[in-house]
Amino acid sequence: MAKIEFAGMDEYLAKLKQLGNSTEGLCKRALYDGAGVVADAVRSEVQSLPTTDRNANKGEAQGILEYEKKGLLEGLGVAAMKVENGRVMTRIDFDGYNRLKSKKYPNGHPNSMVARAINSGTSKRPKNAFMARAVKAARAKAQASMSARMDADINEIMK
Repeated sequence: MAKIEFAGMDEYLAKLKQLGNSTEGLCKRALYDGAGVVADAVRSEVQSLPTTDRNANKGEAQGILEYEKKGLLEGLGVAAMKVENGRVMTRIDFDGYNRLKSKKYPNGHPNSMVARAINSGTSKRPKNAFMARAVKAARAKAQASMSARMDADINEIMK
């Protein structure tokens, strides 16, 4: 019977084991890079949203109010990573409150509510799907960023 030997097989197997043990960390780093690209695209879309005066006439072009825009820009961020069933997940979200306080919202209107109202529209506000535009524009760049990060990290471990 033939005997097959490979030089350096133990070293190679040790590197594969190290790679397997660090998979979650590699995925989190790559996902964070991709989320950053998408967050930058969302920030750009928010900055390009039209603003309007609070007392604008109904016939005029409706946009968002300046303090809503400022609140969205300040509250935009990447949520903490979660791992469920072997899947690493995060989301781009709006946190915090804007400066308009009311009886119902004594801390100010929640930025996530304002973003949802702008994105989906309301009875008093036209739909402006800025999130979908941002994600569509950034998808390929985010995937390339994640792939480059993953390749660099894998090459670092396997060298």
